[in-house]
Amino acid sequence: MVAFNEMVYLPEEQRYEESTRIPNNARIASISGTQVREDYLNQGRKLPDWFTRSEVADILAESYPPRHRQGVCIWFTGLSGAGKSTTADVLTVLLMEHGRQITVLDGDVVRTHLSKGLGFSKEDRDINIRRIGYVAAEIVRHGGVVICAAVSPYRATRNDIRNMVGKDNYIEVFVDTPIEVCEERDVKGMYAKARRGEITGFTGIDDPYEAPLHPEIALNTVENTPEGNARRIMEFLIQQGFVQSDAILNGQDEGK
Repeated sequence: MVAFNEMVYLPEEQRYEESTRIPNNARIASISGTQVREDYLNQGRKLPDWFTRSEVADILAESYPPRHRQGVCIWFTGLSGAGKSTTADVLTVLLMEHGRQITVLDGDVVRTHLSKGLGFSKEDRDINIRRIGYVAAEIVRHGGVVICAAVSPYRATRNDIRNMVGKDNYIEVFVDTPIEVCEERDVKGMYAKARRGEITGFTGIDDPYEAPLHPEIALNTVENTPEGNARRIMEFLIQQGFVQSDAILNGQDEGK
């Protein structure tokens, strides 16, 4: 086995040297693998010439685009009537205003088309959610932003979707609305029918809803408006780098 010590760059001498042989008080420059990803590629910054050849830097930048051009899945989960679709609609507008193109996969709409013919057994619900997850993963893989709004009641299935999409590009949003409030909002009367036993297997009544244990975001729709909640998600997306801030979009950060 050949021993290999860390190499660092001496900018004043324009050469590399082993870290164990650096003169005292010498100014050094080095970039770790994590810094390459987080501080350069994710931020859209070009790697310095002393670190790698410009041709290699261009290939890395092309194969690993900056965070704001990477795909991301925003997965809304919560009881029927919690406010998932309403918040998702507002978020869609905000994201488009920030220059990102959006695909929305609403649970009710998907059932009409992609999952037509499925029932509401646990197996059928899992199939429906996995179909949504598969489509979402493909969109993310190709650099798109996808918003999924589905009850998705089972924790294990949601975790499978996280792994399918990729944990670094998956944001779980728990729309944490009490069932009493959901029932008050239910214009279709589905909760009332479930209470009377006219329909069975209804999530929250005679079928469980397994709330997320560690969602990236948990929303309160009783105290906060859909607009307020959508803006909170936007702030998180900007912090994570998936969306550029208004200052960057308007060119205010140029030269900084």
